[in-house]
Parts: sequence; C-alpha cells; structure tokens
Amino acid sequence: MSARLQNTRHVAIEAVQDKLGYRFSDKQLLEVALTHASVAEGARRIADNERLEFLGDRVLGLMIAEALMNNFPEAEEGELSRRFHALVSREACADVARQLGLGEAVRLAAGETKSGGRSNPTILGDACEAVMAAVYVDGGYDAVVKSFAPLWSQLLLDSGNASRSNPKSFLQEWAVANAKKPPAYNLIERRGPDHAPVFTMEVVIDGLQPQSATGKSRQEAEKTAALALIEREQLN
Repeated sequence: MSARLQNTRHVAIEAVQDKLGYRFSDKQLLEVALTHASVAEGARRIADNERLEFLGDRVLGLMIAEALMNNFPEAEEGELSRRFHALVSREACADVARQLGLGEAVRLAAGETKSGGRSNPTILGDACEAVMAAVYVDGGYDAVVKSFAPLWSQLLLDSGNASRSNPKSFLQEWAVANAKKPPAYNLIERRGPDHAPVFTMEVVIDGLQPQSATGKSRQEAEKTAALALIEREQLN
C-alpha cells in the first residue's frame, strides 16, 4: 500500500471514530473490522472482517429489537417484525456505513477497489456490522448503543415505510397503480468464488432508466436495486 493511500485511510479511520464518538483501546480491532476478505498478503491470509461481521449481525439484532420495543410500545408482533427486518437489512447497514464514511476507510484488494467496492452496498453493510462488533468487543454493549443508536434514529422512524421495508412489493404496486408492466429483474453479472458470490442485478420498469445494484444473493441485489430506483425517482 502506498504512503499516500495509507495516510488517506488513516485520516478516514480517525474520522470513523470521531463520527462514532468512540475511541478504540485496541486499534487493531478496528483495522480488522475494516479489512475486506479480498485482501491478502502474498500466500499468507491476513485477518479479515468476516468473523466480526457474524458477531455484529447478532449485536445489531439485539440493539434494534430493544429500540423497537422501547419506541413502539403499542405495536403488535407483526409490525415489530416488519420494522425489524427493514432495520437490520443490508440497505440499512449500508446507509449507516455511508454516514460513517466506511467506504473511504475500508481496506480492499486493488481489483475490488477498481470494480467499485468502496460504494458496494454489500461491502459497506458488512463493514458496518464488523465495526459494530469491534466496538462491542472493545467497549461492551452500552458503547455500541451509545455509538450506533443515533445513526439508526432516522431509519427507525422510516421503518414503517413500505418502500424501504419491502421495496420490491412497493415497486410492483407502484407499477400497477401507474398502468405499467411489472418490474423486470435481469442478472448483469455474477462474480466471486462459489462460497462467496456477488450478484449484480438490474431492475427495469417502463418509462424509467434501469437501476443496478449488487448483493450476496440475487434476491438481495434485486431488493437493493428496487430501493435505489424508488429513491432515485422519489416514488415514495
């Protein structure tokens, strides 16, 4: 890694801590959380963020479940579940990652960087969960809530919005209401190893420019593309 790139990442990592309002005691934890699996040094595999992402997914689930119970005391289980799935989705995590500037801080292989990895919602979402886990390991659950709950506050308010919680259904209903054919989803690219594929899907709807997005599955990429189209065209 060049000295200029190292300095850029250092500035970005410091900015992440500033936005979190949290300073790591173990700086290596944050470094691992921001290291994508595509990175390798020669034949030796270095520590990446996949294990932290696994833990962060569970920590996020607890934080969101508690927030929903506290903020929507009259909501029934069905509504809580719909809101929960919207708030722990890859799109929500990628949104928070953008707030934190993780795209500039994440460490990627050169090929992943060239293919737009720093703006890839899957990479951003995974990094967000990994950073959450790193805060949990370094400072405990209370530190996670203090750092991350404010970043999810607007998403919490929007979680009842069908366009965010189920964008494919919303787009389908919008098309019917506007006398258009149902949205079509096309596979643009499948790349990566069999155990960790990345799909690029495109959503096409009459009268609108197509919108593409990536995901770990076709379904995830379709959902992300639908949401991006809804937000781009301000359909909600």
